[in-house]
Amino acid sequence: MKLGKVLVASAWPYVNYMPHLGTLVQVLSTDVAARYYRLKGEDVVMVSGSDEHGTPTEVEAVKAGISPKQLTDKNHAKIVELFKKWGFSYDNYTRTENPVHKEFVQKHLMRIYENGYIFTKETEMPYCEKCKRFLPDRFVEGKCPYCGYQPARGDQCDSCGRLLEPTFLLEPYCVICGSKPVIKKTKHWYLDLSQFAKELEDYIKNNRQLPANARNFSLNWIKEGLKPRAITRDVKWGIPAPFPEAEDKTIYVWVEAVLGYVSATIEHFRNRGKPEKWKEFWFNKEAKTIFFVGKDNIPFHTIIFPALLLASKEGYVLPWNVSATEFLQFKGEKASKSLRRGIWIDEALELFPPDYWRYFLMATRPETKDTNFSWELFIEKVNADLNDSFGNFIHRTLTFINTQFNSSIPKPEALDEDDQKILNTLKEKVETIAQKIEECRLQAAANDVISISRLGNQYLNEKEPWKLIKENRSKAAGILYITAQIVKALAIVSAPFIPSTAEKIWKTLNMPGNVHEQRWDEALKPLPPNHKISKAKPLFQKIEESEEELDKMLEKAREKLAKNA
Repeated sequence: MKLGKVLVASAWPYVNYMPHLGTLVQVLSTDVAARYYRLKGEDVVMVSGSDEHGTPTEVEAVKAGISPKQLTDKNHAKIVELFKKWGFSYDNYTRTENPVHKEFVQKHLMRIYENGYIFTKETEMPYCEKCKRFLPDRFVEGKCPYCGYQPARGDQCDSCGRLLEPTFLLEPYCVICGSKPVIKKTKHWYLDLSQFAKELEDYIKNNRQLPANARNFSLNWIKEGLKPRAITRDVKWGIPAPFPEAEDKTIYVWVEAVLGYVSATIEHFRNRGKPEKWKEFWFNKEAKTIFFVGKDNIPFHTIIFPALLLASKEGYVLPWNVSATEFLQFKGEKASKSLRRGIWIDEALELFPPDYWRYFLMATRPETKDTNFSWELFIEKVNADLNDSFGNFIHRTLTFINTQFNSSIPKPEALDEDDQKILNTLKEKVETIAQKIEECRLQAAANDVISISRLGNQYLNEKEPWKLIKENRSKAAGILYITAQIVKALAIVSAPFIPSTAEKIWKTLNMPGNVHEQRWDEALKPLPPNHKISKAKPLFQKIEESEEELDKMLEKAREKLAKNA
């Protein structure tokens, strides 16, 4: 059977700081999708990397009094280690300082330049006379000319999502020294987006996978008229622009970052000794490329990236889906390290195991509107869903088999109508979860996993095998046979979301191999009677602390991490 090609990627996290839980939503979404498609038997590559270049990193390094390379080396190493602890299954989590990436970006942009889609133009830019530097992107802030939000950045407004140019800002100031900049002329290289307006509009209109927020935002952007976009910057930290007479320029970070999906795939297969295999994911019209991003990154993935691929005239496949989430906020506002607003990925793991967080972030994934993190909701999802429903059902079933059937899957009599109805419902739910993951409706899919355990709990409560076993042992055996099948299904369907817990269930069921090496349809293949299982242990612990106590625990975690930094 010919395997389908599926490339799954998350937007490259900036490494000027540690990612917070809001950033992690996209990374985790990518991991869920990649794990699912592997279980389906597809040929999957999951890629991303640390976004090291650009003004966010340079600004942070200037403030810290160190070089950008020192900052990114340190933070990239930390993030790689933390992503392993979170259980992310990247095939290649790389970095934009990687030589393969730099080489590819320069070659690709030169091809576009030679194809006539890049031109030069003298333009005006803010210049800080005190710092003696031009102020692109994050070096300048001010008021958004469209919605009035302040502070808007020189490349994008966080409030309305509009892409900006530094000269668009009202009341601008240098983020390093606070001075009001003057305007000076400088030459830059531009991608002529307008030449791709029709192709991009057709691509977006005909791409039925795109969610409504990505589709509507992109079509409105095209409707307003695509304007040339500067792809070079007056900064030192970045990939040197390859164009003639561009020796003092670097490539705009968002141009090179999206091209990084391709370079990361190239690097992955070079490392595996298959240097040409990357083309199967980028030139095969049947391949699916799926991107998980925040809503502020939509235009880069539905307009800029497709335009860069089209401009090469090499026949690249365009993004099959761009799943864009809304924001995860903290107390109604964006995360802020300086204001101690939010939870960062290292802090989270000091408090609870990764599967607690993984389930919570997917079960509350902000798919249609911004959501607010609260301890109250976190406690509810862990205690009610993971502990009381999922964990409790599995523990009830397996301990009953341990104690009453000598740890052997009991042999049922002929299944009655109720039993068959439960198995049919289970089949429907397994199929529904698969469909929802493929539609990138991961919040609903995560909650459907828990609904399977609720189905099992309800069945146990109605049948009461603990009473029945005294009168009709064979009837009780049939009930536990059914619930054991549900437990096996849960091990498979929960694996993309809570991989460590799923593996524990698989091992307790005494099944061969690793749960992540199985196939999705294994969920519905019955455990045979007399199959021996291991002794069941609780999978989760209830959170007993109050919201106030959890806030104090978070503060202690921050102090501990600060001491060890």
